[in-house]
Amino acid sequence: MYIDITLELIVGFLTLLLVLKFLGKIQFSQITPFDFITGLVMGNFVGDAVFDEKVDIPEVVYTIVLWGLLIYCVERLTQRNTTLRVMFEGKPSLLIKKGEILYKNLKKNHVDLNQLQQMLRKLGYFSIYEAEYVILERDGQISVVPKHKYGAPTKQDLKIPEKKFNLPVAFIMDGKLIKRNLSEAGFNEDWLKKQLSQKNINNYKEVLYAEWEENRGLNISKYN
Repeated sequence: MYIDITLELIVGFLTLLLVLKFLGKIQFSQITPFDFITGLVMGNFVGDAVFDEKVDIPEVVYTIVLWGLLIYCVERLTQRNTTLRVMFEGKPSLLIKKGEILYKNLKKNHVDLNQLQQMLRKLGYFSIYEAEYVILERDGQISVVPKHKYGAPTKQDLKIPEKKFNLPVAFIMDGKLIKRNLSEAGFNEDWLKKQLSQKNINNYKEVLYAEWEENRGLNISKYN
């Protein structure tokens, strides 16, 4: 019995992992109510199958793969058809427009004033009247356009000169060299070893993290 449970759990886990990889990162980065429900169902498939003696490994794989294909078809359809997209994923809704609270939209989306205040506070706005526009996004979060006097000044407003931004690149992580990053940044191991030797470091394994940025050079964090 334990052998069967172990095999079904391992196969179910691997199949579920492959299906989620196939569906893409959208499943995690932009979770909608539909995505949440489908994720729960897929997990239940594995959980129920493990403890059901009548269900074998092929049936577990078939069920997960079929459900994954159905989700994939829905995702493809919603990308091409705006009507289906709204049906499955919902659409953003205005909660505040030009500083005016839209009570009907609050009621329609089952959001009360206390919840609206809480969501605004999390974004740094402690009064509803600081917001010019508030949009309830598909994932349940809000986007806020503050009133002019409550908005943070931009660098353009402050007339700060534009500076070129250089993306930091990790050369060493957890004591291991990332050769690809090193070569793409235009350096080689000889250069890196010289930099490390200046810090009395003789082995990559001594380094927890090392990062290069053009304006700041090489920053190194050793293991404590």
